[in-house]
Amino acid sequence: MRMAVITPSFRPDFGLCVDLNRSVLTCSPESVHHHIIVPRSDMKLFNQLAGPRTHIRCEAEFLPASFARFGKYTINLGRPFPPVRGWILQQVIKLAAVAASDADVAVLVDSDIEFVRPFTVETFVRNGVVRFYRKPREIDERLPRHVIWHRVARALLGLPPREPPYTDYISSLLAWDPAIVRRMLERVTATTGRAWTTSIAGQLHFSEWTLYGVFVDDVIGAPANSSASDDPLCLAYWETVPLNRDGAVDFLHGIRPTDVAAMISAKSRTPLAVRRAAFAEFRAAEHKPPVTLPA
Repeated sequence: MRMAVITPSFRPDFGLCVDLNRSVLTCSPESVHHHIIVPRSDMKLFNQLAGPRTHIRCEAEFLPASFARFGKYTINLGRPFPPVRGWILQQVIKLAAVAASDADVAVLVDSDIEFVRPFTVETFVRNGVVRFYRKPREIDERLPRHVIWHRVARALLGLPPREPPYTDYISSLLAWDPAIVRRMLERVTATTGRAWTTSIAGQLHFSEWTLYGVFVDDVIGAPANSSASDDPLCLAYWETVPLNRDGAVDFLHGIRPTDVAAMISAKSRTPLAVRRAAFAEFRAAEHKPPVTLPA
């Protein structure tokens, strides 16, 4: 089975993306390609990373002609109000990129993740079914935005409303089946009577992870959800407080045996030099031979 790693990025995250790309090429087999999708204005910068296994793609490839850039804003000329929010646009690009992929499994990875251990197709596929992340009964009124994401997903898919608790489908490292994504987007188009890009881009609140999870669980069912797991495979730091070197090193000490990656959120504003030093120390420790103690 073929696997692609897909990363939307942009100029402020270039340094992070450099490290992510290096880790993808180091930790994955030669058959795995990394697709980095950036705004047209950032193509020249990111083209420095282009290579046999790294493909720099313009986000315009994945957007309808009706999506026009006006400075920092994107407007869907077919439905100009509300303007497309930046984080909604990124989700539309992710969905379109996976739907267009000819791979059997797509691993969605943001720039602030770094792989720390080898991974293969078998990491994300079991018995021919793409790994499906979910944690049942995790979402209720204590997470109001997550509740809204579930309700929006059900409406887009034409499913009747349902009360919480909901399943949590959000993690920092997720795999999707492109064939399932294509079926899901076809359903959104059929349900809403508009192109899925217009229906999703017009939302004020939306989660692509939740849409995929609800579609797999509540529309398809088995066998698509037969490879479910609540192991994220990635240690994640979501806080907005910057880490210093000691804090970053301590955080990476928490990497579990099943983790293949770690994420220090870009929103934490942790300095790039701090991240690089901490990851370098972790890699050095990982490759040290085990100490043999005397009997």
